[in-house]
Amino acid sequence: MTADPKQKPSDFRTSALRLLRSLGPDRPTVAICLALSLVSVALSVSVPMILGHVTDLVVQGAGGGRVDFAQVGRILLGAAVLVLVSAACALGRGRMAQALSQRAAHRLREQASAKTARLPLSYFDKRTRGEVLSRVTNDVDNIALTLQQLLTKIVVSVLSVIGVLGMMLWLSPLLTLIAVVMLPLAAWATTGFGKRAQPRFAEQQAATGHLNSHIEEMYTGHDQILLFGRAEHSKRAFDERNDAQYAAGHRAQFLSGVIEPVMAFLGHLNFVLIAVIGGLRVAAGAMSIGDIQAFITYTLQFNNPLTQSVALANIVQSGVASAERVFELLDAEEQEPDPLTPARPQQVRGRVAFERVAFRYEAAKPLIEDLSLTVEPNHTLAIVGPTGAGKTTLVNLLLRFYEPTAGRITLDGTDIASMSRAELRGHIGMVLQDTWLFEGTIADNIAYGVPSASQDDIVRAGRAARADHFIRTLPDGYDTLIDEDGGGLSAGERQLLTIARAFLTEPSILVLDEATSSVDTRTEALVQRAMADLRQGRTSFVIAHRLSTIRDADTILVMEDGRIAEQGTHRRLLAAGGVYARLHAAQFTSAPTTPEPV
Repeated sequence: MTADPKQKPSDFRTSALRLLRSLGPDRPTVAICLALSLVSVALSVSVPMILGHVTDLVVQGAGGGRVDFAQVGRILLGAAVLVLVSAACALGRGRMAQALSQRAAHRLREQASAKTARLPLSYFDKRTRGEVLSRVTNDVDNIALTLQQLLTKIVVSVLSVIGVLGMMLWLSPLLTLIAVVMLPLAAWATTGFGKRAQPRFAEQQAATGHLNSHIEEMYTGHDQILLFGRAEHSKRAFDERNDAQYAAGHRAQFLSGVIEPVMAFLGHLNFVLIAVIGGLRVAAGAMSIGDIQAFITYTLQFNNPLTQSVALANIVQSGVASAERVFELLDAEEQEPDPLTPARPQQVRGRVAFERVAFRYEAAKPLIEDLSLTVEPNHTLAIVGPTGAGKTTLVNLLLRFYEPTAGRITLDGTDIASMSRAELRGHIGMVLQDTWLFEGTIADNIAYGVPSASQDDIVRAGRAARADHFIRTLPDGYDTLIDEDGGGLSAGERQLLTIARAFLTEPSILVLDEATSSVDTRTEALVQRAMADLRQGRTSFVIAHRLSTIRDADTILVMEDGRIAEQGTHRRLLAAGGVYARLHAAQFTSAPTTPEPV
């Protein structure tokens, strides 16, 4: 989970600078965007001075009995042209800013996607899927919005303040001093409320991640929630997370929202002072009516960008909070990189050896200690034992989802740590208890591991997996579209598709992780025959809870507390009367004593 923002305050400056550096690849476009902003602001700032001059011409002409409307018209036409050019520059800047922000978001998504492929499995074990997805989707979208606002409104506001302040000093240093006297108060309000709001926005984004995670769990496990009568409990849990997200968002928006009315009050107070003192200056002849008109216009232009900048502070605060969460993902410790010159076995026959392997998820809690075993090519090793004995961990070490804390694992004499992960996993096929399918055709799902497979290859894999018959009963056969949940297919049919997928990859080593536990007896027999064919000529690791499915294994490995309690064939282990015999009795005796979990 993410760090609690209350315990570890956000580093706004560092994250904001890093966010700006994400625009580095688009520096030329950023420069053009800033240049358009500068031109647009410069032209818009010059218009009040021009209009003030028009007012002076009209007043002077009225006093002399004749107004030169031709000259007034020419000046107004020039001002209209400036306004149009300024608007065109603003339009171009807006389009470029939108493109820049989307490109930056696109790069961040690519970096986050590539990063997730390099993260160890332990990173995802400690975080919910919704939390990780929220960083790659919601937070990146929020960053894109922030960058767009930064390049369009915030930059323009800053340039406008500078330009307007220069024109105000040109017209009247005294009135300018009165206009800026409120700036320290404004700065204090902005900084004070901004510092208070930043941790709240980080808290809001974290709460959003927790809420998304729970929503995903509710939708994916909807049938289980109804089955166990936990709908009300899930709703209460949702309400708690929703309320937490609301509370965090309310606190963040309240703190940032207070700034705008405070700034508006200071701006109105400032305007009243300038109007009164400016009127006195005009009466004394120190300024013309056109000058005071232009100055009052500049005062409004001066306050509006300040107020707008402060109003946008909540977007910036939220964007930087999102950036911190994305950067935390990008900075997470990665799995060890593959060797620069990876080794490869001269010939992959499928001989796997664990040599004094030790592993622990947490430093203080050893799971596997000093484990040694050898699986010969074309042999089937069945792994049984109580829950938490280390069965799946053993396979995860073979696949290098985790690295041993001691010892080594070899494939045909080559240390798998010296091989590239892609090379190693290319020799291993897996059929898991939880089938994974994606939205696409049946053929696409079977060919997932071999995208270049021909239609004939896919059909042969379907036949080998005994899935061809049911596939051809579907409306479009192998071209039938299915969703990511395999809707419309039974559990056994989904499992047969994953077996066909494994057939197509033609692996040297096969891992079967309780692949028949979720199917009925008749389908189990079909799946068992398909898996028996799949095991032919391959080294197989079979994790099993149903001991009836592993009687023919060449070796049965009984694990207990991360160690090998015993190993042998089904008959020898039963005759030995040890752990395996007790597990077998617990499953097959009609009235067992206290059965051990399997």
